[in-house]
Amino acid sequence: MEIESVIEFLSYVPLLQRLPTSSVHKIAQLIQFKHYNSGEYVGREGEIKYGIYFIWQGEVEVRGVSVNVENEDHSEIQLKRYDYFGHGAVSSSHEADVIALTKLTCLMLPSEYSTLLQPKSIWAAEDEGLSMVERVLQLEPIDVNIFRGFTLPEAPTFAQVFGGQLIAQSLAAATKTVDCGKFVHSLHSYFLLVGNLNIPVIYEVHRLRDGNSFATRRVDAIQNGNVIFTLLASFQKDENGCEHQEVTMPSVPSPETLLTMEELRERRLHLPPFPRSFSCYLVNLQFLTISSNRDHRENLDSYVPWPVDIKFCVKADSSQTKAPPSMRYWFKVKGKLSDDLALHRCVVAYTSDLIFSAISLNPHYENGVKTLALSLDHSMWFHRSFRADEWILYVASIQNSCIESPCAASGRGYASAHMFNKKGEVAYHFIGSRGSNQENSSTASNCPIKSVNILNWESILFMDRSKKMYLLDVPETKPLILPLTKVFGDVVVGKGLGRAPVV
Repeated sequence: MEIESVIEFLSYVPLLQRLPTSSVHKIAQLIQFKHYNSGEYVGREGEIKYGIYFIWQGEVEVRGVSVNVENEDHSEIQLKRYDYFGHGAVSSSHEADVIALTKLTCLMLPSEYSTLLQPKSIWAAEDEGLSMVERVLQLEPIDVNIFRGFTLPEAPTFAQVFGGQLIAQSLAAATKTVDCGKFVHSLHSYFLLVGNLNIPVIYEVHRLRDGNSFATRRVDAIQNGNVIFTLLASFQKDENGCEHQEVTMPSVPSPETLLTMEELRERRLHLPPFPRSFSCYLVNLQFLTISSNRDHRENLDSYVPWPVDIKFCVKADSSQTKAPPSMRYWFKVKGKLSDDLALHRCVVAYTSDLIFSAISLNPHYENGVKTLALSLDHSMWFHRSFRADEWILYVASIQNSCIESPCAASGRGYASAHMFNKKGEVAYHFIGSRGSNQENSSTASNCPIKSVNILNWESILFMDRSKKMYLLDVPETKPLILPLTKVFGDVVVGKGLGRAPVV
């Protein structure tokens, strides 16, 4: 029997679908074929159990067990192709009689290899050295169609469960109910309620369709008995077919020549000649939309970086407060990911809701106005395999070759994006809409301290409590409302003040 046929069979067994692909491949190399005639005992109650049996062909009856089916007690159950027995028993002997009803072929995994069914991660047999994103996507299997996900305390959050986390964990749950030869090619999702950071999320998978080439899954993310997010995903076997690509990758600097967010932040921390506490406060606020943690408004001295490296290709125009609804940047996950190709698609689903969510707000920044954005829906299409721990270019829209928001209206913004690998091939693209809310900063907070509006500043004149004044040159940034006087005394903002000595 060819090993590929065995792997394909095993990948349809619900018990094995939650395993890392590498574990399924290893099990395929260790199984033994067992053949039985109709009426023959596969195992008798009390006899030594030699392994876990997966039914390849035929049917068996298990007698001497009490099973409740549709409120009726049954003393026997029938099993067929893709079912299994001998797993999960606490003893080393059969707990019931197992009899072949027809000519039967089973694949038996010897008991000494049963630890393969208990990996440390659903993505890798071992969990040592995993990247943060891969740990975020580590779900706990509860049943064949139910998983539990968590928000890691060391991961960045946004005062609620991050939308990208809901997308990625839902996709991970769906992926772990599909055979490993199929990969997601499209997903569509809706955000229904705000998720609570402090409690787990239960992901319930509905197996809508299993075909030879395609499979469809619906996933409901549940907290406190309420569905907070729902996702519909379609999976397809890798197949050869017609190919064309009308969108071309724009000419942008290579990622090796650009600075990451972390490197930019470190530079800004050490540029000015004044107290580091002020530098930390200022820079952490500047990176607020990138690195928010759940206590960011009360504890701005701590900075929680994203688990991905991002390198912007184009600087913002510092001459205006508003910006075009477009963006382009390189990104890749920090660290090394496991080789499971399905994991890499879940990872880019996680990253797709980061900076992307605020693009439609770029043209609408105003002085003294606080703008919030919440994800409403999100769709993705995957075209080619890729690795999320290698550089991917976020570019989109045929017209502008960048992430684009063609429209915002009725309190909603719409944005779309294409992603290219370094070869210039489109790997995937996505579309999403966001709800936005604006309120005047003077009424948005109960704090009576004056706020200073810093909008794409070229320089800031700073006066500390000892009345010493400093001039700080600041690279362009997004508009922010900074309550600096709350901690640092009076701050005066000046545009184009030039380079003046410390007063």
